[in-house]
Parts: sequence; structure tokens; C-alpha cells
Amino acid sequence: VQLVESGGGLVQAGGSLRLSCAASGTTLSINVVGWYRQAPGKQRELVAGIRKGGSTDYADSVKGRFSISRDNAKNTLYLQMTSLQPEDTAVYYCNTGGWSGYWGQGTQVTVSS
Repeated sequence: VQLVESGGGLVQAGGSLRLSCAASGTTLSINVVGWYRQAPGKQRELVAGIRKGGSTDYADSVKGRFSISRDNAKNTLYLQMTSLQPEDTAVYYCNTGGWSGYWGQGTQVTVSS
């Protein structure tokens, strides 16, 4: 299983980014999938997820600003992030299968004030 994230970068506060996670060796459409993030000195936390039934979950801090989606044909997971704030600065990780599942290598998102 391989998960490859892309789309991170440096953006000013109020800006937007879209993260992508291309999967191989697994089928994202039949598994729990999610985006997590880890800021320096903090624990990794769930940002957004899609359950097996298709329902979505969001951390309170990103509700209304972030949107998770997947393209089953491309076997790719996305995270659209808008109204970014400095506190969103972190390494963002793609995941399938939950905490004991598979992880990507992470992509850095830095939001400047």
C-alpha cells in the first residue's frame, strides 16, 4: 500500500490549498479514509474523515472551512482547505484504515499571518 500526498505549501492567512492523496495497493472507496495533521509539539489529530458508509466527520476547528472528498475512479483522496489560518500550520497526512492502518509521508502546510 502506498499513499502519496501532494499540494502542500506556503500560503497567506485567508488563502486556500487543495491536498491530494493518490493511493495504490488499496481501494479508498471501500475503506475508512481521512486526513490528519500534526503541528510541532502537538499530537497528531484527525482533521476530516470519510466513514465506510460515506458520511463525513470534521474537527470542530475546520468545520465550514475544509472539505474532504474522494475520486473513486482515480483512487484519490482530497482535502480542500479555505480560509486558512496560522493555526492550520502542520504536516498533513493521508490515512486509510484508521490509526492502525496506512499512512502517507505527509505534506507540509504553512500559513503565514
